[in-house]
Amino acid sequence: MNNPLSAASRYRKELFLSLSSFIVISIIFYSLNSNPVIYIFTGSIWLVVLYFYIGKRRYSDLSDIKKTLRIIASREMELTSNIELDKGLGDIQAELNEMIKKINDDFIYLKKLEQTRREFLGNVSHELKTPIFAIGGYIETLLNGAISDPRVNMHFLQKAYDHTQNLSNLLNDLIDISLIESGQLKMSFRYFNLKNFLAELAEEFNPTISETPIQLVIQPVRKGLQIYGDKTRFRQVMINLLQNAVKYSTEGSIQIIVEENSDDCTIMVKDEGVGIQEDDLSRIFERFYRVDKARSRDVGGTGLGLAIVKHILEAHNSKIEVKSKYGEGSTFFFKLAK
Repeated sequence: MNNPLSAASRYRKELFLSLSSFIVISIIFYSLNSNPVIYIFTGSIWLVVLYFYIGKRRYSDLSDIKKTLRIIASREMELTSNIELDKGLGDIQAELNEMIKKINDDFIYLKKLEQTRREFLGNVSHELKTPIFAIGGYIETLLNGAISDPRVNMHFLQKAYDHTQNLSNLLNDLIDISLIESGQLKMSFRYFNLKNFLAELAEEFNPTISETPIQLVIQPVRKGLQIYGDKTRFRQVMINLLQNAVKYSTEGSIQIIVEENSDDCTIMVKDEGVGIQEDDLSRIFERFYRVDKARSRDVGGTGLGLAIVKHILEAHNSKIEVKSKYGEGSTFFFKLAK
């Protein structure tokens, strides 16, 4: 990048040459005519001419720079605009254009950030309203007399409780994704036994599907297989993927498949559910995006589960991917280091 001081150096050189010329001409005049009055008169005229010449050029240059700074401050320029100054200000012009580019890049980033913030707040407020209004509705019904009716009071209380759980899940997911995206979520990486981990996971998850026609199947895993990662966050990834599979399945099996490679393992969660349409595949890892909004809310989805999966795996230097055929099911898969 050009040195912004080079233009100032050029101005000093120009002034030095002008003053040198003045001294040489003064010496010549003095040698030709020793009359000091003529010498002083001639020198004064030369200084006045020199002052206005240099002053006018510098004032014009400074006016261009001042105008440019006003444009930058008021953001009246197009994002691709470049500033053009006098040829003698090439270095300063380059610096100004570099500054304009940086300001424009920052401005575009801030606009995107603000748009994301607005969308996030809008989604959060919408998601919070659903369980809060439902809880309020059930409690109001109970207060209006249903609490004395044994045929419906427990039903309404259970519904209100379910929505409080949904609200709690949403708040926990919001906290998690905020910590992850801000880089404040601390990870504890270590080796752990994958076979034992999956056995514990199945023991924890099976009660949630015990009253459904869905079966969790874990394909054989080598007994001594160790993988490297944050065990707690990896559990969160697997629970979120399994819950997502249950939401969009009515029967059949959910399989956990492990393929061992030389340096890593490919871990797959495969379901036999409704599948995902092609148009939705590129967006399912966005916050609050739901393939089937009604189904997701009915089973207590927050719309943040897959987004959390994506961010946790990125922190493991991995990437969540999906293959799906609408009407036949989906397979989510990723790799973890051994």
